[in-house]
Amino acid sequence: MHNTSPYRVVQWTTGNVGKSSVQAITANPTLELVGCYAWSDAKSGRDVGELVGLEPLGVTATNDIDALLALKPDCVVYNPMWIDVDELVRILSAGVNVVTSASFITGQNLGEGRARIEEACKSGGSTMFGSGVSPGFAELLAIVAATACDRVDKVIIQETADTTLYDSPETERPVGFDMAIDDPALEPMAATGTAVFAEAVQLVADSLGVELDEIRCVSEYAQTTEDLPMASWTIKAGHVAGVYASWRGIANGKTVIDINVRWKKGQTLEPDWKLDGDGWTITIEGRPTVTMNVGFLPPPDLIENAKTLEDFFVLGHIMTAMPPIHAISAVVAARPGIATYNDLNLPKARGVVPRGSGSQTQRLPLA
Repeated sequence: MHNTSPYRVVQWTTGNVGKSSVQAITANPTLELVGCYAWSDAKSGRDVGELVGLEPLGVTATNDIDALLALKPDCVVYNPMWIDVDELVRILSAGVNVVTSASFITGQNLGEGRARIEEACKSGGSTMFGSGVSPGFAELLAIVAATACDRVDKVIIQETADTTLYDSPETERPVGFDMAIDDPALEPMAATGTAVFAEAVQLVADSLGVELDEIRCVSEYAQTTEDLPMASWTIKAGHVAGVYASWRGIANGKTVIDINVRWKKGQTLEPDWKLDGDGWTITIEGRPTVTMNVGFLPPPDLIENAKTLEDFFVLGHIMTAMPPIHAISAVVAARPGIATYNDLNLPKARGVVPRGSGSQTQRLPLA
């Protein structure tokens, strides 16, 4: 049954992805922003619009979790950099659904935390869902592509990106960037730092109804031969400036799912990895073999108004924020528990087509 009134939403954090979330929520007539969590005292007490570059919204950010839960929102849009299981248990136990972009697909990497989240969903009658652009959206495309086949031999999702201009040492160092190429601690870092992709492999396997014997990570690294300065840090010569991680789902001794990422920085890489642009190549090997190249381009208004290259980075934040937001209606309607794309009705992009002079496109700021 179609919901005729907007879904009441609380935004959780206002970092880069959170800003894009707030901007999208407030521009979407199917959603209503009723509250916002800001963990820092500097942001608490301020109008959310001011925090994200919009006109005042009449919604005040707060770090009072009880006050936000008392609003009885339909859903929390949870966008911190890392998962906080205690926070999630508190929200879900209160009967509030959660959609998140914070490295969560199935929750299998959380160990005991996953069981705690499941129990919170059960006691609160709530649903937990995680996505993003990759992993998340990319796997949804592969799941849909496989429905054209009467036989699937292997699913391959390849992500390639030149991340030279992407400046986020707090998220890049954990996967191995800036480590000495001969450091013995380097070997497991890509697997540890990209572990959420193992959950993505499981998501695709579940969609195919395949029982995996093993999910294994194979990693490679490349070094820069010269010091590589970036906006806020420098990768020294002889240190990692290229990371490759391939997460493989294996059944009956064969790799049936391969989800891999190849990220590089600068032009002094050894070995010199050649990339065919940024984006995703999705291949369903089978009958027929389905191929899909997925890229992302800025719209004309962003190109016209952008002042620096950094202005284009907002696209990455939007792409991360929107898959969870577009799943809200399906998550609200879903059964309690941890849900993936395999459990939900197909998410739909509602409320995003501009309508005249008051359109979302005109209301959204550049960043």
